[in-house]
Amino acid sequence: MGQENSLEMRGISKAFAGVKALKKVDFEARKGEIHALLGENGAGKSTLIKILAGALLRDGGDIFINGEERQIHNPLDAIRLGVSVIYQEFMLAPHLTVTENIFIDNISGKRAVINWKNLKEKAQEQLIKLGFNNIDPGAKVASLSVAHQQVVEICKCLTRHTDILVLDEPTAVLTFSEIEKLFEILKRLRNEGVTIIYISHRLDEVFQIADRVTVLKDGCKVKTLPITDIDKHQLVTMMVGRELQQMFVDRYTEIGETILTVNRLKAGKMVKDVSFYVRAGEVVGFSGLVGAGRTETMRALFGIDPVDEGEVIYFGEKCKFKNPRDAIRHGFGMVSEDRKKEGLLLFQSIRINSTMTAIKKVSRGGILIHGQEKIYVKDLLASLQTRYGSTEDDARSLSGGNQQKVALAKWIFADCRCIVFDEPTRGVDVGAKIEIYKIMNQLAEKGVAVIMVSSEMPEIIGMCDRVYVMRQGIVTGELGKEELNENTLIKLAMGV
Repeated sequence: MGQENSLEMRGISKAFAGVKALKKVDFEARKGEIHALLGENGAGKSTLIKILAGALLRDGGDIFINGEERQIHNPLDAIRLGVSVIYQEFMLAPHLTVTENIFIDNISGKRAVINWKNLKEKAQEQLIKLGFNNIDPGAKVASLSVAHQQVVEICKCLTRHTDILVLDEPTAVLTFSEIEKLFEILKRLRNEGVTIIYISHRLDEVFQIADRVTVLKDGCKVKTLPITDIDKHQLVTMMVGRELQQMFVDRYTEIGETILTVNRLKAGKMVKDVSFYVRAGEVVGFSGLVGAGRTETMRALFGIDPVDEGEVIYFGEKCKFKNPRDAIRHGFGMVSEDRKKEGLLLFQSIRINSTMTAIKKVSRGGILIHGQEKIYVKDLLASLQTRYGSTEDDARSLSGGNQQKVALAKWIFADCRCIVFDEPTRGVDVGAKIEIYKIMNQLAEKGVAVIMVSSEMPEIIGMCDRVYVMRQGIVTGELGKEELNENTLIKLAMGV
């Protein structure tokens, strides 16, 4: 690994409406290294990267690329300087093909006629290099899984002759086998001299792949260290500024009656034969690879997607929710895996997002009682340890972890008796994860039946009383607490 800095950001400052997001931050990354950028949600990581990418203008400071001071006023400036960023929210055109998205910056090659055959072959070459030759270059991006959409994003960056590649939570939607393929690509790019800035809340990955790590907290740089000079516990303490308790704590609850029973459920192409049950006070996990049908199963139960066959018994009675509103009326809630698209109204207030599932609780005769609603919301968010300015602020103003808490708040407000948590800690920092686990435990202790869909095996093992493993639309195994381990989960998920 070379010692030459390909990127230096000196004294970078940025404020939003008087609130300082970055306070004279220094950050540097070397040519041919994987540099992890860590910090809690709201620490300033995304702001720093958006300034580098030209998506935000800095208030102060300087940027040097390969030793030369550069002015980055917009994303096109960054791309021309060899900087590419892959955000959590992909920058893809869903109604265009994979090939069109990969070469969208230069689709004609400055020729009058587009050589589609040549472009398609080049796209196929890039996909094969990444180990995803099963992706059709002619397929519409909208038809791809989220994991495959991310692969297309990476291919798009690689065709730009990128020197500095930034990845923001790149593995959040990938399976362990896909993560290994991604890491192989990143290591190859590092060996070719590409600077890789890696943002992740999964510390195991950071220790697996990073050469150095920089920690931000409250808009300030804490420290930059070689990854070999620090352990996980020290890193977490640097990020949160305090000692953290154990990630998973014992849950003291008495398992009650069966709340939900599902028999031979079939729905669409992804749910072929699913049977399971959940009891009051129990946390039941759903594990499996991306595309196994876990989320689709929950969507069908919640009334988003139609059920083709099967029997659902809820509190002793056969039922089939016609739509989410019907499910909510019956005390059945679902925390979506995509909080920004499905879990929140980002341009509405925190107050509206917190109470919209049970507005009748704070209204009389169809008239909203604002004073009562405000008290409810403040008490509810305080119980979830949510950090926010005003309840009238838009939900988009919150950090990822606090957005997730507001997404949870509306189901607690609705007094749900059974709640599905679909990837509840995706994209949130370690401190917020622990708080979300606490909330789930508290709900279980109150007798709520909790279903958790997760791709993170440590939290499946740490949180669940029982786990169902799915593969290709069917349940391949049911495991009790004492049977849970990564080896068994992987074997059942892969059909070994």
